Amino acid sequence: MNASSSEALNNSFMNIAISQRFGKTPEAGIQWLISEHKEWTLLFDNADDPKLKLSPFFPRCTHGKIIITSRNPQLAVYGPASHSQVGDLDEENAALLLLARAVKEHTDENYKLAVGIVQAGAYIAKFKCLMDYLSIYRQNKEELLRKHPDQTLDTYEWTVYTTWQSSFEKLSPVAARFLQLSSLLHHSNIPQSIFANATQWILSNEGNETESMREAREFLGNFVSGSGNWSEQYFRNIVAEIEEYSLLESDQRSKTLSIHPLVHLWCSGTLPDEVTTRACMANLLGMAIDLGPDAYLDRIRIIAHVNRLVPDFTVLNYQFWMQYAWIYYDGGKFEQAKGLYGMNLERKRELFGNDPPGTLTAMANLASTYGELGWYQEAEGLALSVLQGRQKLLGNKHPDTLLAMANLAATYERLGQYQEAKGLELSVLQGRQKLLGDDHPDTLFAMGNLAATYGRLGRYQEAEGLELSMLQGRQKLLGDDHPDTLIAMGNLAGTYGRLGRYQEAEGLELSVLQGRQTLFGNDHPDTLIAMANLATTYRRLGRYQEAEGLKLSVLQGRQKLLGNDHPDTLLAMANLAVTYSQLGQYQEAEGLELSLGRYQEAEGLELSVLQGRQKLLGNKHPDTLLAMANLAATYSQLGRYQEAEGLNLSVLQGCQKLLGNDHPEMLHAMANLAMTLGSTGRHQAAENLQLKVVAKRREVLGADHPNTLCATKDLTATRDALGKAKGKQPSAKRLSKLFSRFKFPASKK
Repeated sequence: MNASSSEALNNSFMNIAISQRFGKTPEAGIQWLISEHKEWTLLFDNADDPKLKLSPFFPRCTHGKIIITSRNPQLAVYGPASHSQVGDLDEENAALLLLARAVKEHTDENYKLAVGIVQAGAYIAKFKCLMDYLSIYRQNKEELLRKHPDQTLDTYEWTVYTTWQSSFEKLSPVAARFLQLSSLLHHSNIPQSIFANATQWILSNEGNETESMREAREFLGNFVSGSGNWSEQYFRNIVAEIEEYSLLESDQRSKTLSIHPLVHLWCSGTLPDEVTTRACMANLLGMAIDLGPDAYLDRIRIIAHVNRLVPDFTVLNYQFWMQYAWIYYDGGKFEQAKGLYGMNLERKRELFGNDPPGTLTAMANLASTYGELGWYQEAEGLALSVLQGRQKLLGNKHPDTLLAMANLAATYERLGQYQEAKGLELSVLQGRQKLLGDDHPDTLFAMGNLAATYGRLGRYQEAEGLELSMLQGRQKLLGDDHPDTLIAMGNLAGTYGRLGRYQEAEGLELSVLQGRQTLFGNDHPDTLIAMANLATTYRRLGRYQEAEGLKLSVLQGRQKLLGNDHPDTLLAMANLAVTYSQLGQYQEAEGLELSLGRYQEAEGLELSVLQGRQKLLGNKHPDTLLAMANLAATYSQLGRYQEAEGLNLSVLQGCQKLLGNDHPEMLHAMANLAMTLGSTGRHQAAENLQLKVVAKRREVLGADHPNTLCATKDLTATRDALGKAKGKQPSAKRLSKLFSRFKFPASKK
């Protein structure tokens, strides 16, 4: 495992997960090792960053072995009785150890590869800077690696840099350029396929590249045989030549290349033409990126290389904007993906206009990225344009048109426009049923999306029917124990919970939890989701202690697996805080002690959630606003109404700006602010807000929706309080007239 950064480790564990078909996340890779009861060994190599915490990457199990190599002595804490400090060896034995590990003879030529140890030790001895050497080295790498000790026990006069320079000068021009280009990538796990794929691209696109790619074409020409095809033998000859001088290592089993970190540093730091070399390698890598649906693993494997190679994506050749955008999107770097997708869309529009398929695909990609970033209004505009364009080009029944329809529906859901989402999802379901049949996975997926929208509209009976059909379809197609079948079972359980059928929900959720424990183990992310859902049902059943225990387990599991700052960990923290608040309410209602303490525990968690989301997503993201609203509710329970009011006002303003006046979350924010105002005796102001909430929920959700009924109940309580303050009670008839007269303009589309 390349342990030089958390990103490199994440990529390594992600590769394990994907190669073992165990998922597509780093956490899944760790979970596979936990579930693999055969003996395995993990070597965390070059774990030199003192800020990098390794423990979250350790599989939590009693089998397997872990070895760490590092220049950081602090890591000895992981093996206090089993660590070996290479610095304790004398110069000669240190060099001999290096040669023995490399399986090299003790010749003069080989010995000079070990002189880096001698140089560092001599410098520390001269300046007495053991504790400060690493920081000095980082600031003065080239000077220190060029410097020879004034006093030495041997007669060897070469420095680290002059040693490698001497070897480099013996390489052929092609081999030397190969090493220089490779040094701009990450130093380990460089896929050999990069060069093969790029050569194939050149052979298939002759004459189509720009002037800036001339060097890449000339370089790749060295790997083309006399018959005009990629030559594996020519490529191996170049690699073998570099390996002879110990400047490169190849692993034929994984088909990757690696450069020792110090050689990598020396080579990349001494390029005579870095700008030209970097542009050449960026073009070459762009040629190699495969955008096919089966190439996801290959794209994931080069994320670390892209991050090392491309300091600023605006310098990339326009021909490869899409390739790099996909790399960023697959790697969760949505800001970078947005920039490239946006640049690509503008270029497509300038060249071809708004309607051709290429422009529509560029729009769809940018819309998807906007959705990931929480930019729902922008996503809606683009998704609508994509749908209209595909309808015009392909008709309403084409699979691409149906996909565009489903994407727009998902955006409407995020915007709280559930009626619009429902209409589109019905069309998608009917279109896929006609085109693919009732049992096709895409049809079942469309069924699940429509069921989720029915749930948001409070049409739980209809949601239940669809989810039952989806579950039966997946059981028939995939079997009872398939992960997708368990997802369908969990969705149906969620609907049972909304219908108040908690016992049925509990039974399904227990089955889902047991199924995932059997498939994945106790610590797998999907198992933790099942545990969280079961905890919610326990809370609804009033079994607060059991709910608390499960949610605490979920939080601890995610902290161990994902770290404290991961969005899923923050969600688990927020859910536990809700349970603490409800425990406080229960204890308060029962006249028990410690209710205040429960609210304070909830406050501590909610503060952590808010700060974590502010750091991760910014102040304006919907999830950040939700965290703010939860904290405000806890402040109200603690009687800190002024603080609650300030937060609720910020949430309301944020929701209005981000989501618009009609969004359900904005109405929740308005209702929360009204409750806070009522708690401080400002019943008239509370009534004004609650009238708006009731009217809008009646219009959007209907009079019988649970949220509408809840808002009506709150308004009734406020008017009762107003009536008592004025010495009279409001009549139900007058209240009904108020509701019927109160109208809002239709929401703008």
